[in-house]
Amino acid sequence: MTDISTNRVDWRALWASGDLARFCFISLGILLHATNETMVATVMPAMVGELAGVQLVGVQLVGWSLAIYELGAIVAGAAAGRLVSYVALRTNMVVAALLYAAGAMICATAPSMQLFLAGRLIEGLGGGALVSLAFVSVQRLFPRTIWPQLFGIMSAIWGVAAFSGPMLGAIMTELLSWRWAFGIFTFGGGAMALASFIVLNTPEAKKPQATDGKAPPFPFAALGCLAISVVLIASAGVDIALLRSSLLMTVGLIGLALFFRIDALKPLSRLFPSQLFSWRSPVGAGMTMVAAFSVATCSFGVYGPLLLTSLHGIPILTTGYIIAAESIAWSILSILVANAPPQRERPIIVCGAMMIAAGIAGFAYTVPAGSIPLILLCALLQGGGFGIAWPFLTRFIVASARDDEQTIASAAVPTMQRIGYAVGAALTGIVANASGFSEGLNREAAASVASWLFLAFLPLGIVGCMAALRISSTALRSRMAAAG
Repeated sequence: MTDISTNRVDWRALWASGDLARFCFISLGILLHATNETMVATVMPAMVGELAGVQLVGVQLVGWSLAIYELGAIVAGAAAGRLVSYVALRTNMVVAALLYAAGAMICATAPSMQLFLAGRLIEGLGGGALVSLAFVSVQRLFPRTIWPQLFGIMSAIWGVAAFSGPMLGAIMTELLSWRWAFGIFTFGGGAMALASFIVLNTPEAKKPQATDGKAPPFPFAALGCLAISVVLIASAGVDIALLRSSLLMTVGLIGLALFFRIDALKPLSRLFPSQLFSWRSPVGAGMTMVAAFSVATCSFGVYGPLLLTSLHGIPILTTGYIIAAESIAWSILSILVANAPPQRERPIIVCGAMMIAAGIAGFAYTVPAGSIPLILLCALLQGGGFGIAWPFLTRFIVASARDDEQTIASAAVPTMQRIGYAVGAALTGIVANASGFSEGLNREAAASVASWLFLAFLPLGIVGCMAALRISSTALRSRMAAAG
Protein backbone atom coordinates (compact mmCIF):
# COMPACT_ATOMS: atom_id res chain seq x y z
CA MET A 1 0.00 0.00 0.00
CA THR A 2 2.98 2.32 0.38
CA ASP A 3 6.24 2.96 -1.37
CA ILE A 4 8.70 2.96 1.55
CA SER A 5 11.44 4.77 -0.38
CA THR A 6 9.23 7.76 -1.20
CA ASN A 7 6.66 7.30 1.59
CA ARG A 8 3.91 7.72 -0.99
CA VAL A 9 0.50 6.11 -0.62
CA ASP A 10 -0.83 3.65 -3.18
CA TRP A 11 -4.45 4.78 -2.94
CA ARG A 12 -5.67 2.10 -5.36
CA ALA A 13 -4.21 -0.66 -3.22
CA LEU A 14 -5.52 1.03 -0.10
CA TRP A 15 -9.02 1.01 -1.59
CA ALA A 16 -8.73 -2.60 -2.74
CA SER A 17 -7.74 -3.70 0.76
CA GLY A 18 -10.75 -1.96 2.31
CA ASP A 19 -8.57 0.28 4.46
CA LEU A 20 -9.53 3.43 2.55
CA ALA A 21 -13.23 2.71 3.07
CA ARG A 22 -12.58 2.25 6.79
CA PHE A 23 -10.71 5.53 6.91
CA CYS A 24 -13.55 7.37 5.15
CA PHE A 25 -16.10 6.14 7.66
CA ILE A 26 -13.79 6.96 10.57
CA SER A 27 -13.34 10.49 9.22
CA LEU A 28 -17.12 10.94 9.07
CA GLY A 29 -17.01 11.34 12.85
CA ILE A 30 -14.75 14.40 12.52
CA LEU A 31 -17.03 15.83 9.84
CA LEU A 32 -20.13 15.41 12.02
CA HIS A 33 -18.52 16.94 15.10
CA ALA A 34 -16.84 19.92 13.46
CA THR A 35 -19.80 20.80 11.24
CA ASN A 36 -22.18 20.76 14.19
CA GLU A 37 -19.78 22.79 16.32
CA THR A 38 -19.67 25.66 13.82
CA MET A 39 -23.30 25.46 12.68
CA VAL A 40 -25.07 26.53 15.86
CA ALA A 41 -24.24 30.24 15.64
CA THR A 42 -26.16 30.69 12.40
CA VAL A 43 -29.30 28.91 13.63
CA MET A 44 -29.30 30.76 16.95
CA PRO A 45 -31.48 33.76 15.92
CA ALA A 46 -34.28 31.53 14.64
CA MET A 47 -33.87 29.03 17.46
CA VAL A 48 -34.03 31.58 20.29
CA GLY A 49 -37.09 33.22 18.77
CA GLU A 50 -38.95 29.92 18.63
CA LEU A 51 -37.77 28.30 21.87
CA ALA A 52 -37.78 31.35 24.09
CA GLY A 53 -40.39 33.61 22.57
CA VAL A 54 -40.73 36.55 24.95
CA GLN A 55 -39.21 34.60 27.85
CA LEU A 56 -35.91 35.94 29.11
CA VAL A 57 -34.38 32.58 29.96
CA GLY A 58 -33.81 31.56 26.33
CA VAL A 59 -31.71 34.62 25.57
CA GLN A 60 -29.83 34.34 28.84
CA LEU A 61 -28.76 30.77 28.07
CA VAL A 62 -27.41 31.41 24.55
CA GLY A 63 -23.78 31.27 25.72
CA TRP A 64 -24.41 27.85 27.24
CA SER A 65 -24.98 26.28 23.82
CA LEU A 66 -21.25 26.31 23.03
CA ALA A 67 -19.98 25.97 26.62
CA ILE A 68 -21.99 22.79 27.28
CA TYR A 69 -21.06 21.24 23.92
CA GLU A 70 -17.35 21.90 24.41
CA LEU A 71 -17.48 20.63 27.99
CA GLY A 72 -18.96 17.33 26.82
CA ALA A 73 -16.36 17.09 24.05
CA ILE A 74 -13.48 17.68 26.49
CA VAL A 75 -14.64 14.99 28.91
CA ALA A 76 -15.48 12.42 26.21
CA GLY A 77 -12.30 13.15 24.25
CA ALA A 78 -10.19 12.46 27.33
CA ALA A 79 -12.18 9.33 28.15
CA ALA A 80 -12.27 7.78 24.67
CA GLY A 81 -8.51 7.49 24.31
CA ARG A 82 -8.42 5.48 27.53
CA LEU A 83 -11.55 3.39 26.98
CA VAL A 84 -10.05 1.61 23.97
CA SER A 85 -7.66 -0.09 26.41
CA TYR A 86 -10.45 -2.29 27.76
CA VAL A 87 -13.42 -1.85 25.37
CA ALA A 88 -13.14 -2.66 21.65
CA LEU A 89 -12.63 0.25 19.26
CA ARG A 90 -15.69 -0.74 17.22
CA THR A 91 -17.90 -0.80 20.33
CA ASN A 92 -16.59 2.60 21.40
CA MET A 93 -17.26 4.05 17.96
CA VAL A 94 -20.81 2.67 17.77
CA VAL A 95 -21.72 3.95 21.25
CA ALA A 96 -20.21 7.39 20.54
CA ALA A 97 -22.13 7.71 17.27
CA LEU A 98 -25.40 6.67 18.94
CA LEU A 99 -24.81 9.22 21.72
CA TYR A 100 -24.24 11.88 19.09
CA ALA A 101 -27.42 10.92 17.22
CA ALA A 102 -29.46 10.91 20.43
CA GLY A 103 -28.18 14.36 21.37
CA ALA A 104 -28.98 15.73 17.92
CA MET A 105 -32.50 14.29 18.10
CA ILE A 106 -33.10 15.93 21.49
CA CYS A 107 -31.91 19.27 20.05
CA ALA A 108 -34.12 18.88 16.97
CA THR A 109 -37.26 18.22 19.00
CA ALA A 110 -36.55 20.37 22.09
CA PRO A 111 -39.53 22.52 23.18
CA SER A 112 -37.37 24.64 25.52
CA MET A 113 -33.83 26.00 25.78
CA GLN A 114 -33.13 23.85 28.85
CA LEU A 115 -33.91 20.61 27.00
CA PHE A 116 -31.95 21.86 23.99
CA LEU A 117 -28.90 22.33 26.21
CA ALA A 118 -29.27 18.78 27.54
CA GLY A 119 -29.16 17.59 23.94
CA ARG A 120 -26.08 19.73 23.29
CA LEU A 121 -24.27 18.09 26.22
CA ILE A 122 -25.04 14.61 24.89
CA GLU A 123 -24.02 15.71 21.38
CA GLY A 124 -20.73 17.03 22.77
CA LEU A 125 -20.03 13.75 24.53
CA GLY A 126 -20.63 11.78 21.34
CA GLY A 127 -18.81 14.21 19.05
CA GLY A 128 -15.76 14.57 21.29
CA ALA A 129 -15.46 10.80 21.54
CA LEU A 130 -15.76 10.38 17.75
CA VAL A 131 -12.89 12.81 17.12
CA SER A 132 -10.64 11.18 19.71
CA LEU A 133 -11.45 7.71 18.39
CA ALA A 134 -10.72 8.81 14.83
CA PHE A 135 -7.12 9.62 15.79
CA VAL A 136 -6.84 6.41 17.81
CA SER A 137 -8.16 4.46 14.80
CA VAL A 138 -5.46 5.79 12.49
CA GLN A 139 -2.77 4.64 14.92
CA ARG A 140 -4.33 1.20 15.41
CA LEU A 141 -5.66 0.30 11.96
CA PHE A 142 -3.23 1.79 9.43
CA PRO A 143 0.51 1.44 8.68
CA ARG A 144 2.74 3.99 10.38
CA THR A 145 4.21 4.98 7.00
CA ILE A 146 0.97 6.64 5.87
CA TRP A 147 -0.01 8.35 9.14
CA PRO A 148 1.15 11.81 7.97
CA GLN A 149 -0.98 11.60 4.83
CA LEU A 150 -4.03 10.39 6.74
CA PHE A 151 -3.65 13.07 9.43
CA GLY A 152 -3.31 15.64 6.66
CA ILE A 153 -6.59 14.46 5.13
CA MET A 154 -8.25 14.68 8.55
CA SER A 155 -7.08 18.28 8.90
CA ALA A 156 -8.52 19.07 5.48
CA ILE A 157 -11.83 17.47 6.50
CA TRP A 158 -11.89 19.68 9.60
CA GLY A 159 -11.39 22.76 7.42
CA VAL A 160 -14.21 21.72 5.08
CA ALA A 161 -16.48 21.15 8.07
CA ALA A 162 -15.64 24.54 9.58
CA PHE A 163 -16.68 26.11 6.28
CA SER A 164 -19.78 24.00 5.65
CA GLY A 165 -21.24 24.17 9.18
CA PRO A 166 -22.37 27.81 9.11
CA MET A 167 -23.56 27.42 5.53
CA LEU A 168 -25.60 24.31 6.36
CA GLY A 169 -27.21 26.01 9.35
CA ALA A 170 -28.08 29.13 7.38
CA ILE A 171 -29.46 27.25 4.36
CA MET A 172 -31.57 24.83 6.41
CA THR A 173 -32.97 27.69 8.51
CA GLU A 174 -33.84 29.75 5.43
CA LEU A 175 -35.39 26.88 3.44
CA LEU A 176 -36.92 24.65 6.13
CA SER A 177 -36.30 25.10 9.85
CA TRP A 178 -33.40 25.15 12.28
CA ARG A 179 -34.75 21.85 13.62
CA TRP A 180 -33.99 20.17 10.30
CA ALA A 181 -30.35 21.20 10.66
CA PHE A 182 -30.12 19.05 13.78
CA GLY A 183 -32.29 16.39 12.16
CA ILE A 184 -29.59 15.89 9.53
CA PHE A 185 -27.07 15.17 12.28
CA THR A 186 -29.47 12.67 13.85
CA PHE A 187 -29.43 10.67 10.63
CA GLY A 188 -25.70 11.21 10.28
CA GLY A 189 -25.00 9.82 13.74
CA GLY A 190 -27.19 6.79 13.10
CA ALA A 191 -25.43 6.15 9.79
CA MET A 192 -22.07 6.49 11.52
CA ALA A 193 -23.05 3.89 14.14
CA LEU A 194 -24.23 1.40 11.50
CA ALA A 195 -21.17 1.99 9.31
CA SER A 196 -18.83 1.57 12.28
CA PHE A 197 -20.38 -1.78 13.16
CA ILE A 198 -20.13 -3.04 9.56
CA VAL A 199 -16.81 -1.55 8.44
CA LEU A 200 -14.71 -1.86 11.60
CA ASN A 201 -14.61 -5.63 11.40
CA THR A 202 -10.86 -6.21 11.66
CA PRO A 203 -9.34 -8.04 14.67
CA GLU A 204 -7.61 -4.81 15.75
CA ALA A 205 -10.97 -3.02 15.90
CA LYS A 206 -12.86 -5.82 17.63
CA LYS A 207 -10.58 -6.37 20.61
CA PRO A 208 -9.35 -4.08 23.39
CA GLN A 209 -5.90 -2.57 23.06
CA ALA A 210 -4.45 -3.40 26.47
CA THR A 211 -3.07 -6.89 27.01
CA ASP A 212 -2.44 -6.71 30.77
CA GLY A 213 -6.02 -5.82 31.67
CA LYS A 214 -5.01 -2.48 33.13
CA ALA A 215 -6.59 0.72 31.89
CA PRO A 216 -4.56 3.93 32.10
CA PRO A 217 -5.81 6.27 34.86
CA PHE A 218 -8.60 8.65 34.01
CA PRO A 219 -8.51 12.25 35.38
CA PHE A 220 -11.88 12.06 37.16
CA ALA A 221 -11.07 14.67 39.81
CA ALA A 222 -9.58 17.22 37.39
CA LEU A 223 -12.35 16.95 34.77
CA GLY A 224 -15.05 16.96 37.46
CA CYS A 225 -13.58 20.17 38.84
CA LEU A 226 -13.47 21.65 35.32
CA ALA A 227 -17.11 20.77 34.65
CA ILE A 228 -18.31 22.31 37.90
CA SER A 229 -16.22 25.45 37.29
CA VAL A 230 -17.61 26.06 33.79
CA VAL A 231 -21.18 25.52 34.98
CA LEU A 232 -20.66 27.95 37.87
CA ILE A 233 -19.21 30.63 35.57
CA ALA A 234 -22.05 30.15 33.08
CA SER A 235 -24.62 30.27 35.90
CA ALA A 236 -23.30 33.66 36.97
CA GLY A 237 -24.70 35.11 33.74
CA VAL A 238 -28.27 33.89 34.29
CA ASP A 239 -30.54 36.28 36.18
CA ILE A 240 -27.81 38.84 36.83
CA ALA A 241 -27.54 39.97 40.47
CA LEU A 242 -24.39 41.66 41.75
CA LEU A 243 -23.74 39.56 44.86
CA ARG A 244 -24.92 36.22 43.48
CA SER A 245 -23.24 36.59 40.07
CA SER A 246 -19.97 37.84 41.57
CA LEU A 247 -19.88 34.94 44.03
CA LEU A 248 -20.59 32.32 41.36
CA MET A 249 -18.00 33.76 39.01
CA THR A 250 -15.35 33.97 41.74
CA VAL A 251 -15.93 30.41 42.88
CA GLY A 252 -15.94 29.23 39.26
CA LEU A 253 -12.60 30.91 38.51
CA ILE A 254 -11.11 29.46 41.71
CA GLY A 255 -12.37 26.05 40.62
CA LEU A 256 -10.73 26.54 37.23
CA ALA A 257 -7.39 27.28 38.92
CA LEU A 258 -7.93 24.21 41.10
CA PHE A 259 -8.49 22.11 37.96
CA PHE A 260 -5.07 23.05 36.60
CA ARG A 261 -3.51 22.42 40.02
CA ILE A 262 -5.08 18.97 40.34
CA ASP A 263 -3.92 18.12 36.82
CA ALA A 264 -0.35 19.13 37.68
CA LEU A 265 -0.37 16.84 40.74
CA LYS A 266 -1.45 13.74 38.76
CA PRO A 267 1.55 12.81 36.54
CA LEU A 268 0.03 9.56 35.25
CA SER A 269 -3.20 11.12 34.01
CA ARG A 270 -2.23 14.74 33.41
CA LEU A 271 -3.60 16.63 30.43
CA PHE A 272 -1.05 19.48 30.35
CA PRO A 273 2.74 19.84 30.55
CA SER A 274 4.50 21.32 33.57
CA GLN A 275 4.98 25.09 34.05
CA LEU A 276 1.70 25.56 32.21
CA PHE A 277 1.27 29.33 32.54
CA SER A 278 4.76 30.36 33.64
CA TRP A 279 6.16 32.99 31.29
CA ARG A 280 9.66 31.96 32.35
CA SER A 281 8.98 28.81 30.33
CA PRO A 282 8.47 28.89 26.53
CA VAL A 283 5.70 26.32 26.97
CA GLY A 284 4.01 28.52 29.56
CA ALA A 285 4.06 31.58 27.30
CA GLY A 286 2.73 29.53 24.38
CA MET A 287 -0.10 27.95 26.37
CA THR A 288 -1.01 31.37 27.78
CA MET A 289 -1.40 32.64 24.22
CA VAL A 290 -3.60 29.64 23.33
CA ALA A 291 -5.82 30.13 26.38
CA ALA A 292 -6.12 33.92 26.06
CA PHE A 293 -7.12 33.95 22.39
CA SER A 294 -9.44 30.94 22.70
CA VAL A 295 -11.44 32.73 25.42
CA ALA A 296 -11.27 36.15 23.77
CA THR A 297 -12.58 35.15 20.34
CA CYS A 298 -15.82 33.41 21.38
CA SER A 299 -18.00 36.52 21.27
CA PHE A 300 -18.66 36.72 17.54
CA GLY A 301 -19.14 32.98 17.09
CA VAL A 302 -21.72 32.79 19.89
CA TYR A 303 -23.57 36.10 19.57
CA GLY A 304 -22.54 37.59 16.20
CA PRO A 305 -25.45 36.31 14.08
CA LEU A 306 -27.96 37.07 16.85
CA LEU A 307 -26.71 40.66 17.13
CA LEU A 308 -26.54 41.27 13.37
CA THR A 309 -30.06 39.93 12.84
CA SER A 310 -31.55 41.84 15.80
CA LEU A 311 -29.73 45.12 15.16
CA HIS A 312 -29.57 45.41 11.40
CA GLY A 313 -31.90 42.76 10.00
CA ILE A 314 -28.99 41.06 8.21
CA PRO A 315 -30.17 37.70 6.78
CA ILE A 316 -29.02 34.51 8.47
CA LEU A 317 -27.49 33.31 5.21
CA THR A 318 -25.26 36.41 5.11
CA THR A 319 -24.04 35.81 8.67
CA GLY A 320 -23.33 32.23 7.64
CA TYR A 321 -21.12 33.47 4.82
CA ILE A 322 -19.22 35.75 7.23
CA ILE A 323 -18.51 32.98 9.74
CA ALA A 324 -17.56 30.64 6.91
CA ALA A 325 -15.17 33.28 5.57
CA GLU A 326 -13.39 33.28 8.93
CA SER A 327 -12.81 29.53 8.61
CA ILE A 328 -11.68 29.87 5.00
CA ALA A 329 -9.15 32.56 5.97
CA TRP A 330 -7.82 30.24 8.70
CA SER A 331 -7.34 27.35 6.25
CA ILE A 332 -5.92 29.33 3.31
CA LEU A 333 -3.41 31.40 5.28
CA SER A 334 -2.33 28.32 7.21
CA ILE A 335 -1.47 26.64 3.91
CA LEU A 336 0.27 29.73 2.51
CA VAL A 337 2.70 30.04 5.42
CA ALA A 338 3.22 26.32 5.99
CA ASN A 339 6.63 26.29 4.29
CA ALA A 340 7.98 29.46 5.90
CA PRO A 341 11.65 29.14 6.95
CA PRO A 342 12.39 28.78 10.69
CA GLN A 343 13.77 32.31 11.03
CA ARG A 344 10.39 33.72 9.99
CA GLU A 345 8.27 31.68 12.40
CA ARG A 346 8.79 34.17 15.25
CA PRO A 347 7.47 37.26 13.41
CA ILE A 348 4.66 35.18 11.89
CA ILE A 349 3.39 34.21 15.37
CA VAL A 350 3.51 37.85 16.47
CA CYS A 351 1.78 39.01 13.28
CA GLY A 352 -0.97 36.42 13.77
CA ALA A 353 -1.51 37.56 17.36
CA MET A 354 -1.80 41.19 16.27
CA MET A 355 -4.32 40.22 13.57
CA ILE A 356 -6.49 38.36 16.09
CA ALA A 357 -6.44 41.26 18.55
CA ALA A 358 -7.26 43.71 15.73
CA GLY A 359 -10.23 41.55 14.75
CA ILE A 360 -11.57 41.54 18.34
CA ALA A 361 -11.21 45.33 18.61
CA GLY A 362 -12.70 45.86 15.15
CA PHE A 363 -15.84 43.89 15.98
CA ALA A 364 -16.54 46.35 18.82
CA TYR A 365 -17.05 49.06 16.18
CA THR A 366 -18.25 47.19 13.10
CA VAL A 367 -20.99 45.04 14.69
CA PRO A 368 -22.85 48.05 16.18
CA ALA A 369 -22.32 49.97 12.91
CA GLY A 370 -23.63 47.09 10.79
CA SER A 371 -21.14 47.50 7.93
CA ILE A 372 -20.98 44.07 6.29
CA PRO A 373 -17.65 44.72 4.45
CA LEU A 374 -15.98 45.85 7.70
CA ILE A 375 -17.46 42.98 9.71
CA LEU A 376 -16.16 40.61 7.03
CA LEU A 377 -12.72 42.23 7.28
CA CYS A 378 -12.64 41.69 11.04
CA ALA A 379 -13.68 38.05 10.57
CA LEU A 380 -10.90 37.58 8.02
CA LEU A 381 -8.38 39.19 10.38
CA GLN A 382 -9.41 36.95 13.25
CA GLY A 383 -9.50 33.74 11.22
CA GLY A 384 -6.37 34.59 9.25
CA GLY A 385 -4.49 35.43 12.45
CA PHE A 386 -5.24 32.00 13.84
CA GLY A 387 -4.34 30.44 10.49
CA ILE A 388 -0.82 31.85 10.31
CA ALA A 389 0.03 31.67 14.02
CA TRP A 390 -1.38 28.35 15.20
CA PRO A 391 0.78 25.85 13.20
CA PHE A 392 4.01 27.51 14.32
CA LEU A 393 2.72 28.12 17.85
CA THR A 394 1.86 24.42 18.21
CA ARG A 395 5.25 23.41 16.85
CA PHE A 396 6.97 25.85 19.22
CA ILE A 397 5.10 24.51 22.27
CA VAL A 398 5.83 20.86 21.45
CA ALA A 399 9.50 21.51 20.58
CA SER A 400 10.01 23.51 23.79
CA ALA A 401 8.47 20.88 26.06
CA ARG A 402 10.59 18.41 27.99
CA ASP A 403 11.35 15.20 26.13
CA ASP A 404 9.07 13.19 28.41
CA GLU A 405 6.21 15.69 27.98
CA GLN A 406 6.17 16.28 24.22
CA THR A 407 3.29 13.86 23.64
CA ILE A 408 1.29 15.57 26.40
CA ALA A 409 2.15 18.98 24.94
CA SER A 410 0.95 18.04 21.45
CA ALA A 411 -2.45 16.99 22.83
CA ALA A 412 -2.59 19.92 25.26
CA VAL A 413 -2.99 22.61 22.58
CA PRO A 414 -6.40 21.44 21.24
CA THR A 415 -7.50 20.57 24.80
CA MET A 416 -6.67 24.08 25.99
CA GLN A 417 -8.53 25.49 22.98
CA ARG A 418 -11.66 23.59 23.92
CA ILE A 419 -11.43 24.66 27.54
CA GLY A 420 -10.94 28.24 26.36
CA TYR A 421 -14.01 28.01 24.12
CA ALA A 422 -16.10 26.57 26.97
CA VAL A 423 -14.99 29.21 29.47
CA GLY A 424 -15.21 31.97 26.84
CA ALA A 425 -18.76 31.00 25.93
CA ALA A 426 -19.73 31.07 29.60
CA LEU A 427 -18.13 34.49 30.07
CA THR A 428 -19.82 35.91 26.96
CA GLY A 429 -23.13 34.98 28.53
CA ILE A 430 -22.26 37.01 31.62
CA VAL A 431 -21.20 40.05 29.58
CA ALA A 432 -24.19 39.84 27.23
CA ASN A 433 -26.77 39.50 29.98
CA ALA A 434 -25.14 42.13 32.21
CA SER A 435 -25.07 44.66 29.37
CA GLY A 436 -28.66 44.24 28.17
CA PHE A 437 -29.87 40.76 27.20
CA SER A 438 -31.13 40.07 30.72
CA GLU A 439 -34.02 42.38 29.77
CA GLY A 440 -34.93 40.37 26.66
CA LEU A 441 -34.06 40.13 22.97
CA ASN A 442 -34.83 43.45 21.29
CA ARG A 443 -33.05 46.10 19.26
CA GLU A 444 -32.29 48.34 22.23
CA ALA A 445 -30.79 45.49 24.24
CA ALA A 446 -28.75 44.31 21.24
CA ALA A 447 -27.38 47.82 20.71
CA SER A 448 -26.24 47.95 24.33
CA VAL A 449 -24.64 44.50 24.15
CA ALA A 450 -22.88 44.89 20.79
CA SER A 451 -19.88 46.97 21.84
CA TRP A 452 -19.37 45.66 25.37
CA LEU A 453 -19.38 42.05 24.22
CA PHE A 454 -16.12 42.62 22.32
CA LEU A 455 -14.50 45.38 24.39
CA ALA A 456 -14.73 43.20 27.51
CA PHE A 457 -12.45 40.61 25.92
CA LEU A 458 -9.95 43.03 24.40
CA PRO A 459 -7.69 42.84 27.53
CA LEU A 460 -7.34 39.10 26.93
CA GLY A 461 -6.42 39.86 23.32
CA ILE A 462 -3.68 42.14 24.62
CA VAL A 463 -2.48 39.37 26.95
CA GLY A 464 -2.30 37.06 23.94
CA CYS A 465 -0.17 39.60 22.05
CA MET A 466 2.15 40.00 25.04
CA ALA A 467 2.55 36.23 25.23
CA ALA A 468 3.38 36.17 21.50
CA LEU A 469 6.07 38.82 22.05
CA ARG A 470 7.41 36.75 24.94
CA ILE A 471 7.57 33.71 22.67
CA SER A 472 9.38 35.81 20.10
CA SER A 473 12.03 36.99 22.54
CA THR A 474 12.45 33.49 23.97
CA ALA A 475 12.94 31.99 20.52
CA LEU A 476 15.41 34.70 19.58
CA ARG A 477 17.48 34.11 22.73
CA SER A 478 17.49 30.38 22.12
CA ARG A 479 18.76 30.83 18.57
CA MET A 480 21.46 33.23 19.69
CA ALA A 481 22.57 30.81 22.40
CA ALA A 482 22.70 27.97 19.88
CA ALA A 483 24.72 30.11 17.45
CA GLY A 484 27.13 31.16 20.20
